[in-house]
This record gives sequence, structure tokens and C-alpha cells, in this order.
Amino acid sequence: MLYAAAVLLLVGLDQLVKFLITTNLSLGSTVELLPGIIRLTYVRNTGAAFSMFSGMRWPLIFITIAVTIALILILVNKRITHPFGVWSLVFIIGGAIGNLIDRIWLGYVVDMFEPTFINFAVFNVADIFVVCGGIAFCIYFLKFYEDTPKPSENGDNHEN
Repeated sequence: MLYAAAVLLLVGLDQLVKFLITTNLSLGSTVELLPGIIRLTYVRNTGAAFSMFSGMRWPLIFITIAVTIALILILVNKRITHPFGVWSLVFIIGGAIGNLIDRIWLGYVVDMFEPTFINFAVFNVADIFVVCGGIAFCIYFLKFYEDTPKPSENGDNHEN
């Protein structure tokens, strides 16, 4: 229940920031947030990361739904129990749902954070959750994940 509440909180935060951007900035307008580092620029992304697969709304919706359901099933079936692994998936799910809402209702994803110190894509809060959750999951997998014991390792091997 805590994890479901956390997902709702993450989705709510993402949607709140997107609402504030769309109601306070016109499409394409820019406001300096941290000069020389990042600015707010309201853009619409019809694709995925870095605008890849632009115009492929429905395939992106179906892929996002499938992956989100798979991650939820992993959590519900307790395939991952380590808190670091669970929280990393919670962040991925929250971010995925945040962008999914945009894609379904608007036909595009609202993006707003534009780094100015490097040439990089404009992104949003949900993207931050997905990327940070993905990085955290990689760390979990490399450092904390334990393979399930094989029969020969736990004494259940019945070979004669």
C-alpha cells in the first residue's frame, strides 16, 4: 500500500509541474530557471526519449502499459523484495504512468527542463523518475540482487 501511495504521489508531482508549465508558459516559450545551467521551455514531445519514435503514439502507449503491468506484477508477486530494488521500480512505474497520462489524454508528452550547459533533450519530471529509477535498478541488480538458489546449492538435488 505504501508503494501504491508513493506511485500516486510521483504521478501527482509530475502532473502538477506539467499543469503549471502549460498554464503559465506558451508553447515554445522559455524562462531561465538557473542561468547557464537550466531553463524552462514548454515543448510537446510526440515521441519517446530524445523524440525518438515521434508520431508513434499508440505503439508507445501499448509498450508503456505492457512494461508498467510487468513491473507491477514483479512487485505484487514479490519477485523483488529488497527495498532498494522495490523503490527503484516504484520510481520507474510512477514516471511511466505520468508520461502515459499525457500520451493518452493529450497525444504528446509535456516537457519543460532544458539544460543550457550541454546540448541535451528537453525533459520532464516523469523522465527524471524513470531515469533515476532505471539507474537505481541497475545498481540494485549489480550490488544487491541475489540469484535464487539452485537445487544443488540448497540440498534439494535428488540425483543418485
